[in-house]
Amino acid sequence: MCGICGILTVDDVNQKAIDELERSVNSLSKRGPDAQGLSKFKRAALGHRRLSILDTSANSNQPFFDESGRYAIVFNGEIYNFKSLKAELEALGRSFKTSGDTEVLLSAYLQYGTSFLNKLDGFFALAIYDTKEESCLLARDRFGIKPLLFYNSDSFFAFGSEMKALLELDIPRQLDHNSLYTYLQLNYVPEPHSIIKDVKKLEPGHYLKIDAQRRLQSIPFYQLEYDPSGAVYSKLSFDDAKSKLIELLENSVKNRLVADVPLGTFLSGGIDSSLITALASRHKKGLMTFSVGFEGHDQFDESEHALLLAKKYKTDHHAFMLKENEMIESLYESLDYIDEPFADSSSLAVHALSKRTSEHVKVALSGDGADELFAGYNKHRGEFLMRKDGVKASLTKNLSLLWQVLPKSRHTKVGNLFRKLHKFSEGSSLDISERYWLWAGLMNEADAANLTIKKVEGEVYSRRKSNLLQALNQSNDFNNILYTDLNMVLLGDMLRKVDLMSMSCGLEVRTPFLDHQIVDFAFSLPVEYKISEFSTKRILREAAKPFLPEELYNKPKHGFEVPLWSWLNNELHDLVHEQLLSQEFLQEQNLFNVTYVSQLKNKLKSKNPADVQANIWALVVFNHWWKRYIA
Repeated sequence: MCGICGILTVDDVNQKAIDELERSVNSLSKRGPDAQGLSKFKRAALGHRRLSILDTSANSNQPFFDESGRYAIVFNGEIYNFKSLKAELEALGRSFKTSGDTEVLLSAYLQYGTSFLNKLDGFFALAIYDTKEESCLLARDRFGIKPLLFYNSDSFFAFGSEMKALLELDIPRQLDHNSLYTYLQLNYVPEPHSIIKDVKKLEPGHYLKIDAQRRLQSIPFYQLEYDPSGAVYSKLSFDDAKSKLIELLENSVKNRLVADVPLGTFLSGGIDSSLITALASRHKKGLMTFSVGFEGHDQFDESEHALLLAKKYKTDHHAFMLKENEMIESLYESLDYIDEPFADSSSLAVHALSKRTSEHVKVALSGDGADELFAGYNKHRGEFLMRKDGVKASLTKNLSLLWQVLPKSRHTKVGNLFRKLHKFSEGSSLDISERYWLWAGLMNEADAANLTIKKVEGEVYSRRKSNLLQALNQSNDFNNILYTDLNMVLLGDMLRKVDLMSMSCGLEVRTPFLDHQIVDFAFSLPVEYKISEFSTKRILREAAKPFLPEELYNKPKHGFEVPLWSWLNNELHDLVHEQLLSQEFLQEQNLFNVTYVSQLKNKLKSKNPADVQANIWALVVFNHWWKRYIA
């Protein structure tokens, strides 16, 4: 696990470019605290920061060269099947001087060309430079677990693991207002675009070829085995499918336990991380497990449920109970690390957990991806009930006027119920694409338009939105909802959150549910295996049942949340009202409607805040970023 960056120029690399790339490498130091490398070529340079997981010796430091010195690789990620791939290459006559996966990657490329990507089981972002042809290959894993951004101009091409690495270079910092408009609705910027107009994100399952003339060609190497019409599904019975799922998942977990450093699992107390932990404990004695709770905020604390599972499997459990000052300290550290506006507030909990976990291990397994693959979110249940159009759905839709006037809030159980019912009712009159967009977001389009001063380019925004939602219009198959989640929500929100927050603490997080065999299998299953009127994640719950304490199996889904409403009204009051969202700052910035922001701040203090704390937090995150990188 590491951070990578590089630059390819039209003219010979000058000292200015090298100085900038050194700053780029340094900006990624938290991703790779163990070693730093920088190699300069005639018209290119590669940089690397290393978090040593496999072959921790200096022999595997990067940039890494082949024996001839012609090819150099920088690589971020882990290849779980590198040993079998290494044996295959040795049988073909290739030899190795290291015991890690980086050399195997480069050797596989030299042996098989770009088709080597299809042989990889793992997650990665990589660059391979050919010093003779002065060409470069970039590639990103199948589901975008590892990030890779790039910038291209007439004078140079640059890439990096994070936006901050590119912002150290001489690139125009022009705000993409279409991305800002989308960010205000979703609290993140969906791929492949970014908040900076000329910075893009390499699409998952793609490689990018850059030749000596700096011409770019993006080519997919992986496409999900999935029939969007819903016409072809596995003929496995439900019970056989359960067994197959456990078989695949246990194999995935076992593969992800390979490391030359201490390793553990996140254990939130939910079904996903509990099942991962249960399977991991079969193959690793004394498995370390980690959970986090917040003192004085019981509604956000699942540490007791995590302890039940830890006791059952006799893990070496670490439950971190954070005091208010520790939580706020973690919040500011998160804000400082964010290099592109990202306002999923659960990232604050992930950071707090990652920070404490990294004091004990370098690698942690998580349950990310299960909700998107097996229909685990409230919006999935809402969509299922909407299509079924039973008594519950009809009653909720017909009482829309009532939900409008009742107080809605995320920080009370009753208020949160009214909030969900109101959102369900709002979506009932919309077509599937617009309903999905509404339920995926935290601010609607009209409010986002009222909030911004500069209006978006309607055609550009509509085209981007249509591309994100295109699967929903192919058929009425429910799996299209999950496919859209995989390519939008999981990619732009969940995976970005985990990568950003864990790597800010020098911690590698592995995601067993996103083994490509499991993803392909999940999309081969009919919808009734995943969701019913009475259960979300149906097949996963049933498959996990023998592994879990009864209290966990019957426990409703609990989001990994933080007491954001309380913080914004108390500990962060001055940050909101006197600093980042003050009238003076907003007028000088000239991006947001001052009157509308004032209305949001007033609503935050009301008895009917609905989702306003998320809207306020999105503005706080954006303006903190703006001050640091733009203003």
